[in-house]
Amino acid sequence: MSEIRNRIDFVYIFDVQDGNPNGDPDAGNLPRVDAETGMGLVTDVCLKRKVRNYVQIAKSGQLGNDILVKSKEISGEEVFINGEIRKTYEDLSIKLEKGKAPADKVPAGRTAMCKRFFDVRTFGAVLSTGPNAGQVRGAVQMTFARSKDMIVSEEHALTVCAARDEEKPYELQVGIQGRKATVPYGLYICHGFISANLARQTGFSEEDLALFFEALKNMFDVDRSAARGLMSAQKLIVFKHDSVLGNAPANKLFDLVKVEKICDGAPRSFSDYSVIIDKENVPSNVTVEELI
Repeated sequence: MSEIRNRIDFVYIFDVQDGNPNGDPDAGNLPRVDAETGMGLVTDVCLKRKVRNYVQIAKSGQLGNDILVKSKEISGEEVFINGEIRKTYEDLSIKLEKGKAPADKVPAGRTAMCKRFFDVRTFGAVLSTGPNAGQVRGAVQMTFARSKDMIVSEEHALTVCAARDEEKPYELQVGIQGRKATVPYGLYICHGFISANLARQTGFSEEDLALFFEALKNMFDVDRSAARGLMSAQKLIVFKHDSVLGNAPANKLFDLVKVEKICDGAPRSFSDYSVIIDKENVPSNVTVEELI
């Protein structure tokens, strides 16, 4: 495995058409929105879930690329984190004392969990429950994605034409039975940070980085749902510093990516926007690359 020796910042741009990119359970599963500005939101947790799902499918059964926080709908199995920690200590032949690992063995358990699970070394994890393998701060951090412009949440009535229960009146089981919320179109921008220092601690490697970027490129195509409509990765812009600590503030680099609406009226496709990178003002000790 190749060690990461450079700080990396990235801009990830994706869109949604006629779908709900991230429902808010506190608001009847309506698309998440900034109440003050009307801008749409997609949480970092939602995006990390899609990365996990992609790696779980693409690297199924591959040593070192297992996923700890599995989705049952993808894996078909129920996973309990404490059970996985316990299994790791069993593989290390470390005996638990009253259900917990001895304090001097916790670092070994944490290291082994990082080696086993892609998402642990990438995003980190709280492993201090149950048998206790400590805590891991992940090498990759992501912000909420925020839409470039205000979104409009539309609700659509859903009807059912087939009854289920023969013991109930047919008329009560057909007709309008629910509602579905969608965003006609929204372009979302997420910012990410990759720490070479934390990567060294968790074992997050150049190969892991390549897999992470592969997931960002392809994860919407393996996670289709009628509720999410058409979601697509549109841009992945990577700023690579020539040092571990970095050579420029991330916010200044992100400001070099200009996303502007170029249509009249409400945007309805990615072609209604322009994305321009001000490469002339990129610091000489930072390289920029468009992976999408």
